[in-house]
Amino acid sequence: MLQVQTSIEIAATAERVWQILADFAAYPAWNPFVRSIAGEQRPGSQLSVTIQPVGGRAMPIRPKLLVFDTRKELRWKGMLLFPGIFDGEHYFQLTEPAPGRVLLSHGEIFSGMLVSLVMRGSLRSGTERGFAAMNEALRQRAEAQ
Repeated sequence: MLQVQTSIEIAATAERVWQILADFAAYPAWNPFVRSIAGEQRPGSQLSVTIQPVGGRAMPIRPKLLVFDTRKELRWKGMLLFPGIFDGEHYFQLTEPAPGRVLLSHGEIFSGMLVSLVMRGSLRSGTERGFAAMNEALRQRAEAQ
């Protein structure tokens, strides 16, 4: 198992940050890492997501939406071929350390037989940089309005 986790503090309300995260149709306009996302916003539904790590190529995935908890958490889980090969549980968690401030925890828990082979070198660092770039783009978008 491997976990990649990032965080950023945003000068906005949880409601504002959630509006941006939940507006799947707008992701191509602002998101440098999750290039597109579509699907029903209810746990159990299957999403169509395209991610692009920094320096990497775009990768389409079809994860299952696990959590869609307004102003709190968005979480999905995808896998390569079938469970246990290379699984990734991606999450965005919002907490409010003070009024008008949000702490975004953004990460992914990777598990399966191929994690140690796949998540090393440039893919791991590109994923970490992609998370950080998305966090910064989200912060700028939330604080601009």
